[in-house]
Amino acid sequence: MDLLEIGDRVVAMARHGEQVEAVVSRGRDTEIKAYEGEIESLSSAQSQGVGIRVIAEGRQGFAYAATFDDDVLAETLAEARDNAGFATPDEFVGLAEPDGVAVADLDLFSEALESFPTDRKVELAVELERAVMAADSRISGIESAEYVDVMAEGAIVSTTGIRTLGRETACYVMTYAMAVENDETQTGFGFSVGRDPNELDVATAAAEAAQRATRMLGSVKPESERLTVVLDPWVTAQFLGILAFTLNGESVLKGRSLFAERLGEEVASPLLTLVDDPTNPSAFTATETDGEGLATRRNVLIDQGVLKLFVQNAYTARRAGTRSTGSAVRGGFKSTPGVGCMATSLAPGSATQAELVAGLGEGLLIQDVAGLHSGVNPISGDFSTGAEGLRIRGGELAEPVREFTIASTLQKMLKDVQAVGNDLQWLPMSASGVSLVIDEVTISGV
Repeated sequence: MDLLEIGDRVVAMARHGEQVEAVVSRGRDTEIKAYEGEIESLSSAQSQGVGIRVIAEGRQGFAYAATFDDDVLAETLAEARDNAGFATPDEFVGLAEPDGVAVADLDLFSEALESFPTDRKVELAVELERAVMAADSRISGIESAEYVDVMAEGAIVSTTGIRTLGRETACYVMTYAMAVENDETQTGFGFSVGRDPNELDVATAAAEAAQRATRMLGSVKPESERLTVVLDPWVTAQFLGILAFTLNGESVLKGRSLFAERLGEEVASPLLTLVDDPTNPSAFTATETDGEGLATRRNVLIDQGVLKLFVQNAYTARRAGTRSTGSAVRGGFKSTPGVGCMATSLAPGSATQAELVAGLGEGLLIQDVAGLHSGVNPISGDFSTGAEGLRIRGGELAEPVREFTIASTLQKMLKDVQAVGNDLQWLPMSASGVSLVIDEVTISGV
């Protein structure tokens, strides 16, 4: 069934003086977990539905349904109209309108995933577990070995002239390995992402998990001090996720961003250029259009340390007196659009992680963090989170350390960036990772 045609049917029922938007989607996702060479769990779910927004006299109403039958579409539109009648008037409410930005032609859908048999997906999960167990004699087992994929298609049609269709696929394998030595157990993870299963590298994911787990054996609490740290790409990606939240227009309007009123100011080291670019096909979350049907685009948020832009959707842009940056996001057809970054990354430097470590002399490699989202205040910028990693001594990785806290502020960390690595990695999230050297971070241990 053609999704655009369904959207057209909804929009054709619009009354004079009202705006109507139909978001029509369908998808399929699979998740497989292996344990001891067998399938521990297998789930495959299909979903479809339509979300309808109606805006009339400054009031917005929304309703959704999980079928495409004509009578259901009409009932859902009527429900959205009724809901609008109970809404509080807002002069800035309105649908997105075409802005002349061309939709990028991205190759985000893999026919190979669509035809990839389930038994081969199971084999990938089992193969991953087997590879982890064979990677090192100290690997005693796994917490998980899983294969996940998603295939989605969506259309947005509105009375304002939006009419877009897109489809995407993505998949990954991920594992958590357990290493044991002298009655001590440590864990480590590894993963591989792609558009279709043929792009997944099971061996690399297994080797990474084994290395992360085994190199933490024998770890102890470090002494409290101030050190230069190297953030592993996985940690940097999570850090960027926090930073991206402070750079969206909704956070600014609600007073939840430490960067409000700071456009044009130097907020970070000149080494930092932060970009949100969902048109980059390498990004796991790449997409041609945003949650309101506008073309996505490359948005430079911080340029050589200077704050240049907050991402906006149609509503936040109107309130801020600016234009949408094609950054509307949705949780699916069951929700109205919010705003957020979709594929953030730092412009990479020229050095490998090993070269950064060698040039540092003394410091600490942060391999993983715990509770990062709860440990950062996006308004004050206060930063405190549990971590683990390896000491750097004489320009080489040395003894592992754990159960310590790293503390600073987002403002200071951004200013104290000393180097950016060249090891850019796109991860199964809306941010990429890269090694990042930050000076003068407080380590609280023993």
